Amino acid sequence: MFYTSGTTGRPKGVRITHDMVMSASLAYPVDVDDVSPEDAALYAAPMSHGAGLYTSVHVARGAAHLVPASGGFDPSEVFELAQAQGRVSMFLAPTMVRRLLDAAKQRGVTGEGIKTIVYGGGPMYEADIVEAVDWFGPKFVQIYGQGECPMCITALSRAEVANRTHPRWRERLESVGRAQSVVEVRIDGADGPDQDGEIMVRGAPVMGGYWENSDASARALRDGWLMTGDIGRMDADGYLTLVDRSKDLIISGGTNIYPREVEEVLLRHDGVREVSVVGRPSVEWGEDVVAFVVGDVTTEVLDAHCLENMARFKRPKTYTFVDELPKNNYGKVLKTKLRKRLMGG
Repeated sequence: MFYTSGTTGRPKGVRITHDMVMSASLAYPVDVDDVSPEDAALYAAPMSHGAGLYTSVHVARGAAHLVPASGGFDPSEVFELAQAQGRVSMFLAPTMVRRLLDAAKQRGVTGEGIKTIVYGGGPMYEADIVEAVDWFGPKFVQIYGQGECPMCITALSRAEVANRTHPRWRERLESVGRAQSVVEVRIDGADGPDQDGEIMVRGAPVMGGYWENSDASARALRDGWLMTGDIGRMDADGYLTLVDRSKDLIISGGTNIYPREVEEVLLRHDGVREVSVVGRPSVEWGEDVVAFVVGDVTTEVLDAHCLENMARFKRPKTYTFVDELPKNNYGKVLKTKLRKRLMGG
C-alpha cells in the first residue's frame, strides 16, 4: 500500500501490485541508470516514497543498501557515507537537492562517491538544477511518476540534464523527459504538439485502483488510462513539460495562471531561496496570486523583478515572507497549509 502525498487533498491508498514493482525495476536500468554489484543505494529520502520503490532493482542487481543512522536526510551524513562507500545512488526530492547543494558549497565538497542522484516528486526549478550540475557534475537524472504509476512515467537522462550545447537545452531541462519504455503517455484532448492538457499514462506500472475508494478510482482511471491530474504539454520530439497541478491552477480575472511559472521567475532572483505560489479568494478577481518567499529580499525588489520578466497580471498581489515552507516527509511543499494560512485556518 502506497499512500499519496496529500499535497492537494486527503491521501489515498494506492494498491501496489507485483507487476507495478516489476515494471519499475525493469525500466530503471533501461531508462534511468544502470546498476551493478559495485553500486550502493542510499535511502536518504523516506523508504515509504520513491526511494523505497527503487529497492527491488538494487536487490536484483546485487547492490549494497545504506540506511543512514540518523534515520533522516542529513547532507553531512550523505557526504560521509558516499565518500566511505563509493558509487552511491539515491532518490531525492528537489528541495533535498537544493539543501544538498547548499551544504556542499558551505563545506567545499563536490560529492565524492556519489554516482547518481535521481530527482523527482515535485518541481525542480531550472536555476537550481543548473547550479547543481555546475557544482556536482553530471550526476543527475530526472524522473516523473506518481504513486498511481510509481517512478515510471517519464525520464530525462543524465546526458540530457547536463547538456548545454543543444539549441533547445533549456526547454529540455525544464521538461521531465520522454516516456519510459514501459508506458504510453499522451495529453488529453491534444491533436498536435505543444498543447496544454491533462497528462494521461497507460501501461503495466499503472495501478488497478485506490484502496476502498471506488469513486476516486473511477475518476482517476479512464479506459485503462490514468488521469494524472497534472497539466502538461508534449513537444514534437516527445519531451513532456509539466505546467502545473490542475488543482493548483489560479484563475484571476478569468485568466489561467500556473503557479509554477511565477515560481520559476521568482527563483531567478538571487535573494530568493524557496518560494511557493498559491491563489487567495478575491471578490474582485476571483483569485489573487500570493507568493510565500524564503529569502533575503524586499517586496519592492521582487515586484520590479516580476514586472521585468512576466506579464503584469501574473505577478503576485502579495508577498509573504516566511522562515520556511511547510513540507511533508517527502520534502514536498504543502500548499494546502499555505492556503489555510491565507484563510486564517
